[in-house]
Amino acid sequence: MAANRNYEEGDADIGVVGLAVMGENLILNMESKGFRVACYNRTVSKVDDFVNGRGKGKRIIGCRGVGELTAALKSPRRVMLMVKAGKPVDEFIELLLPHLESGDIVLDGGNSHYPDTVRRTRYLAGKGVLFIGTGVSGGEEGALKGPAIMPGGNPAAWPHVKPILQAIAAKAPDGSPCCEWMGPDGAGHFVKMVHNGIEYGDMQLICEAYDLMARGLGMGAKEMHKVFARWNRGALESYLIRITGEILAKTDDETGRPMVDVILDTAGQKGTGKWTSQAGLDLGIGIPQIAEAVFARCLSAIKDERTAAAAALSGPAAKFRGDKAALVRQLQDAVYAAKICSYAQGFQLLRAASAEYKWDLKYGEIALVWRSGCIIRARFLGRIKQAFDRKPDLANLLLDPYFRRTVAAAQDSWRKVVKAAVALGIPAPAMGAALSYYDSYRSARLPANLLQAQRDYFGAHTYERVDRPRGQFFHTDWTGHGGATSASTYVV
Repeated sequence: MAANRNYEEGDADIGVVGLAVMGENLILNMESKGFRVACYNRTVSKVDDFVNGRGKGKRIIGCRGVGELTAALKSPRRVMLMVKAGKPVDEFIELLLPHLESGDIVLDGGNSHYPDTVRRTRYLAGKGVLFIGTGVSGGEEGALKGPAIMPGGNPAAWPHVKPILQAIAAKAPDGSPCCEWMGPDGAGHFVKMVHNGIEYGDMQLICEAYDLMARGLGMGAKEMHKVFARWNRGALESYLIRITGEILAKTDDETGRPMVDVILDTAGQKGTGKWTSQAGLDLGIGIPQIAEAVFARCLSAIKDERTAAAAALSGPAAKFRGDKAALVRQLQDAVYAAKICSYAQGFQLLRAASAEYKWDLKYGEIALVWRSGCIIRARFLGRIKQAFDRKPDLANLLLDPYFRRTVAAAQDSWRKVVKAAVALGIPAPAMGAALSYYDSYRSARLPANLLQAQRDYFGAHTYERVDRPRGQFFHTDWTGHGGATSASTYVV
């Protein structure tokens, strides 16, 4: 039998299903904040190992089945699923339903795709059960010590879980919990998805800066460690910049080489960056920097092909012969400006989703939730909150006075860095895409007029004219024998 069974039925504040690293650490976090937690795992031996190991002597109830788990919970029952996204979530929901009553609450704390959360919220509402899709960010350490938490779903559930979620969440420098209600149905998981998309962009920018320093400037890991440590004391201060410096300082025990140099250059991904890119396409929002970060991981995965291509394809033979220290300073500006563009794209996507799904997202509050605990926590998130305080309907972060001035001051360095990368043949897809995004957004005129003429030429797709009111569409018989019939006008 599982240990820690000295409890009365209905004694536990919350139940957690799933004892992988995130589930275990969240349970320990909850217990440390004064909550009694019931736990269950499909592989029951993990329950025994946990309650007799890390959970020994704590207010943790090990359960051997979902019926036993739900019987251990106070009413309304609160059950948090920490299982793999997709089919396992639906399977556990079906296992739980026969043991739940009207008003009970199920929380999904995994990285579920937001359309699944929309569907589950509606499905469970029809059975009288309240559902929350809860984005949790911070990794293993965050789960134990305080993550950023982004709940959304059935609003009637929020008062019943708010005390627990805000107690276990990370705390911002002002003491406020990094957990706020995001909105109905899929809002929480959408915000977490965009968080992860921005995370992809941030990580790729840092990797491009590292690559330019390592391959372009011939800098070693120890020298680069000092650069990132210095960056982390300025405007770029963030979790990802800090851990990059720590990674570059680490030495491999077996070879004595820098740890980063013995790691194969193939990156994994779990889908949230891809989902963010797809959401941009679905909602018609340009987020090229995030998409390029996803594609960079895809290209990294074809290691054998790249190795063969390296022997067959030529590139520039140029070596950097300028002021190395100056380029490193320019890199700092370039990373910061491109980082601003990444967040600008992410918040534009949030804005479009809020309008499309009627979520009424609070962008300043989202920035506050991301200030601590999560992977993209950074000093400048406070600036984002201030931007939305100044103008809640701000169309794009780049239009805020602070960010406008900052990017304007950095863009000369940014352009020089992208130019250097091109001259050296070192890929900088995210940094370059960010610059192209900035240049596109600030262009009053783009070559889409020619593109629309091409579409009308081969498909009679029509166009608008500069000398007519918006919303009027025209067609030209380009060849003289195409006729006056045009296709209907619509936007996907």
